Amino acid sequence: MLRRLQVWMILSLIAVVIPARAGQAANNARQAAQSASADPSSATQKVATQDPNYIIGAQDVLDISVWKEPEVSRVVPVRPDGRISLPLLNDVQAAGMTPSQLAAQITTSLKKFVTDPQVTVIVTTINSQRVYILGEVTRPGAFPMLPGMNVLQGLSSAGGFTQFAKTKSIYVLRMEDGKQQKYPVNYKDVISGKRPEQNISLKAGDTIVVP
Repeated sequence: MLRRLQVWMILSLIAVVIPARAGQAANNARQAAQSASADPSSATQKVATQDPNYIIGAQDVLDISVWKEPEVSRVVPVRPDGRISLPLLNDVQAAGMTPSQLAAQITTSLKKFVTDPQVTVIVTTINSQRVYILGEVTRPGAFPMLPGMNVLQGLSSAGGFTQFAKTKSIYVLRMEDGKQQKYPVNYKDVISGKRPEQNISLKAGDTIVVP
């Protein structure tokens, strides 16, 4: 009789505790969702560059956020003609501007439709500025050029060298004033600190050749 009473008490306790905990968990989830929607800054945003002077180019991807106006906010690519498409505004010129300049232009244009618009422009993907890595590397091709990228950082994008690479004879090709310039890079000397001046900062359109 005592054993049956103990079993009954345990089952009764389980019947009360489990629904209570499930209800609390659901409530916590609702509160978290409400908090996230109320505070847009709590969402993690992918930022491709923090450079305020970065010039937007064709094929870059932008996150256009208008505070409290989700129907206007968009993640949009910059078209080859340098424009983006946004609700209410249709085509907007983006290429050639910094993110803050574009945000100011969109803000001014939206004032016809939205009261006190607050616009943020974030570059999420850089496709307009590229460098090219050719020759004896694991993954030759075109790569996005990040702000401040140097030769060693560019080479790391290509996944390393093949067994046939002549790492002492690497060079960078660059067009300057209509003429092609060649900059030698001795990889072994650069990484050992002997020739740090050869680890030059890359520019859009540079080609790194690994013979």
